[in-house]
Amino acid sequence: MSKLENNQARTIDRVNATLNQRYGRERRFRRFGFFAVLLGLTFVGLMFLSIIGKGYSAFQQTRLLLDIEYTESVIDPSGERDPAVLSSANYAGLIKSTLRARYPEVKARKEKRELYGIVSNGASLVLRERVMANPDLIGSSEQLWLPADDDIDMLIKGHIDRSVPESERRIKDNVLAWIETLEADHKIEKFFNLTFLTGGDSREPELAGIGGAVMGSLYTLIVTLLLSFPIGVASAVYLEEFAPRNRWTDLVEVNINNLAAVPSIVFGLLGLAVFINFFGLPRSAPLVGGMVLTLMTLPTIIIASRAALKAVPPSIREAALGVGASKMQTVFHHVLPLAMPGMLTGTIIGMAQALGETAPLLMIGMVAFIVDIPGSAMDPSTVLPVQIFLWADSPERAFMEKTSAAIMVLLGFLIVMNVLAVILRKRFERRW
Repeated sequence: MSKLENNQARTIDRVNATLNQRYGRERRFRRFGFFAVLLGLTFVGLMFLSIIGKGYSAFQQTRLLLDIEYTESVIDPSGERDPAVLSSANYAGLIKSTLRARYPEVKARKEKRELYGIVSNGASLVLRERVMANPDLIGSSEQLWLPADDDIDMLIKGHIDRSVPESERRIKDNVLAWIETLEADHKIEKFFNLTFLTGGDSREPELAGIGGAVMGSLYTLIVTLLLSFPIGVASAVYLEEFAPRNRWTDLVEVNINNLAAVPSIVFGLLGLAVFINFFGLPRSAPLVGGMVLTLMTLPTIIIASRAALKAVPPSIREAALGVGASKMQTVFHHVLPLAMPGMLTGTIIGMAQALGETAPLLMIGMVAFIVDIPGSAMDPSTVLPVQIFLWADSPERAFMEKTSAAIMVLLGFLIVMNVLAVILRKRFERRW
């Protein structure tokens, strides 16, 4: 073999050795990437399992079946059926008399208080609503399912261990004995907790619901969408299609990109200073919350809309101008319809970001304790993330499951919005 052939063989051997090393590093990199993705999915899965495991039981509520006698002397002594009298009647006394009749052996005052405590304080409101809706119930009796106290609810759901000593659980032995008799008579059961989805906030865990927070989030997002979408799209169209290229437009573009990275609480401070202190708009109102979130989402929508406009091929513009269309006609009749799917996708992502925000809304007072469900964008309200923040700070075990359940609902909304964004992009996206 000649010297030249030997050199070529050695060169080929070195190249092959180098290639083997490169291929080996590539395989290791792929394995590391796969492991990183798997690790991330594992932690996300554990987070979801933890939230679901703690919160699924909040969609059930424990109720007691009691024999309620609507005594006329207690509800309406005069017999005039005056709504004011019916509304202020002692309905809690009806529940107490029912419990005393069921457990006549309970005589001591302390034991009576414990007996009355197995029923929720909101049970009297249920009776009042029934009587106000149908005064003919006065003087009759019926069996009625009433909400149990939160500790009883936790016991029935298995969050309180019955086998531990009395000193180590919140339920005393005598209360546990009363509950067991109710269980033996099939007078205590779990039902779907509709109140959690339709009710407002409450200091009683068994009566607290996310209905007010959901409506507050809905009004806030409507205001945000009505303001941010037209302003963001108009800004993107002007900057991308009509604005001259000079130092001022460059400054505007730089500031838009910088605003996308500003902490959200800064927008809350801006809303507090401008919308509330200067313009005098009401605190805790979805209108103000929507305006604050509009400021926060505008950079995201503008950047996404400009990217969608850039994705439209220049040939579309040139063809439209070539057949005699004006600049305005070219943009609004040809370019904008083709870029609209990308704009809608960016808008939905911005709305999803706004739905999960808490810090800017805390600054404008939407952290207030609101019981009533808002009827408009001007009524005081809270939103789902703030409601979760409030419940997470409560010490009761029942509020822990309500917090996890509210997180499940919030994540459900976010997943739906992101899926909708993907569907819109896949449905209307055009490849050139």
